[in-house]
Amino acid sequence: MEKERIIFLDWLRVFACLLVIMVHASETFYGPEGNLILSQEHRLWIGIWDGLSRISVPLFMMCSAYLLLPLNEGTSWSHFFKRRFNRTVPPMAFFMVLYCLIPPLFGTITWEEALKMLVYIPANFPATAVHLWFMYPLLGMYMLIPILSPWLRTATAKQERFFLLLWALSTCLPYINRWVGEVWGQCWWNQYDMLFSFSGYPGYLILAHYIKKHINWERRRRLAIGFASLFIGWLSTFLSFYLQAVPGTSSTFIEIEIGWCFCTLNCVIFSFGAFLLFTCIEKPCRLYPIVHDISKHSYGMYLMHMFWLLLWAETLTPLMPISLAIPAITISTYISSYLTTRLLALIPGSKWILG
Repeated sequence: MEKERIIFLDWLRVFACLLVIMVHASETFYGPEGNLILSQEHRLWIGIWDGLSRISVPLFMMCSAYLLLPLNEGTSWSHFFKRRFNRTVPPMAFFMVLYCLIPPLFGTITWEEALKMLVYIPANFPATAVHLWFMYPLLGMYMLIPILSPWLRTATAKQERFFLLLWALSTCLPYINRWVGEVWGQCWWNQYDMLFSFSGYPGYLILAHYIKKHINWERRRRLAIGFASLFIGWLSTFLSFYLQAVPGTSSTFIEIEIGWCFCTLNCVIFSFGAFLLFTCIEKPCRLYPIVHDISKHSYGMYLMHMFWLLLWAETLTPLMPISLAIPAITISTYISSYLTTRLLALIPGSKWILG
């Protein structure tokens, strides 16, 4: 029997899935390396749409953590790992193979290149499926959850805030390294700085748990603080790109997207605000049945969406300005991926390819 759904998490998962697709739709408008931003129009609209979407990965992380942390006492590690890995790894592996075998059928890569990527799959994602990088941090998160759970069952709000403070400081490091240099023990032979143990995606796990257990604000306060954090986070995320992505100047991804890395302070504030706002959704509405269904199929949608996205980008880009093309590609890909996943879900044993 299916557990009782947490309504706002279904809405959150549906929204985050849309944002993942919007990130990749926006990136189809980058120019070649060294001249990434082709015009002022591209600078503005990539900044708006792609910048808006940079909370997608944090929201997925927080959604899983909200559901899973802490594990119930008595839950064995083997049972937890088996359940999580059976749901995620077989579909991931299946689509990795598809992303190797389908492109050569259309001549976008050679069969020799496809074979090399197939052989490399046990080590990493194939170059034709770059969006699957996310699966590795996600699997790492699953491995960490049983270790964090005993502490979180007894941790006080003050103790969790201490961790979150150190994590927040670590999210400033990309900017400090860019404009100040190496700090806190960093050097070419030691990338593990003083706050390394408090850095990265585990912070989003603790943040989600903190919201779940320790933030008991009334709805009006959550709305006010949520909107304020959302706006501050989005504006700083947008400006971090817009101020650096100057058309006609030589630029690299690592330069103009420094503020779009998921573990930067602006993305943390942005994600916190968005998550807090979604917690205000407390009752189902007429749209909830379809939201529930999309949420259940969101993993399959994520896995396959790049097949549809490239097709829609090629079709729609010549027909409209970038301001409309990015959301049009996003929505078309979203709908196509959902319908395809829905159809594939009718096949017996489809859980092994869709999760």
